[in-house]
Amino acid sequence: MLRTLWFFAVLIPMMLWHAGKVVIAGMLRVPQRPGGVYDQAARRWARVALRAARVPYHMIGLEHVPRDRPVVIASNHQSWFDFFLLAAALPMSVRFVAKKEMQKIPLLGRAMRFAGHIYVDRQNRQAAFGAYEEAAKVIRSGMSAVMFPEGTRSRTGDLLPFKKGPFVLAIAAQVPVVPAYCAGTFTLMRKGSPRLRPHPIALIFGPPIDTAGLEYEDREQLMDETRRAIDRLRVDATPVPG
Repeated sequence: MLRTLWFFAVLIPMMLWHAGKVVIAGMLRVPQRPGGVYDQAARRWARVALRAARVPYHMIGLEHVPRDRPVVIASNHQSWFDFFLLAAALPMSVRFVAKKEMQKIPLLGRAMRFAGHIYVDRQNRQAAFGAYEEAAKVIRSGMSAVMFPEGTRSRTGDLLPFKKGPFVLAIAAQVPVVPAYCAGTFTLMRKGSPRLRPHPIALIFGPPIDTAGLEYEDREQLMDETRRAIDRLRVDATPVPG
């Protein structure tokens, strides 16, 4: 319990600090650039959160993530720590596609908008597709996107059904989909529980899936291929705790 209390005692002030810097930068119209304030804020906050939780992490298969072009990272989702792991570990500029409810979080929601992260209303099909088109523009500008195709955190650790929207985005942007698996985060902090159970975690990447030449009608095929790839990574991750 003391570890959990310490984690939140560090997490919240650091969120206020880094989100505040982003909001000020956004109000001053500081431009987006690789390694700039918007990138640094998310990465530093995530790394501080992992250190405060005393959660060591490592990456497997980073060579599968292209460095010379933007991509869509499609990851499983089973804990808050999936965000911290991805934000801390990914070496390039990334923007997360998040559910619209996150914009209601005081200060953080506004900071995410200023930083260029994309909110999706999954209950409104037309609005959701508009958000995906907005995200495609972000990708075409040279930034990669991180998406959770399940749409919400799993309560069991098993993969939930995938939404098709992320794959519409990848096809629209004509960039590869890189499957990713956050291993060990499920038992680290389960959905519905604030209790922290520290142990090592890992971020595992699979080979990129090309979308060149794919069209809207191919979205389900791409979705199924990506799900199979993530499931293979899940099997490979069995030695990781959780």
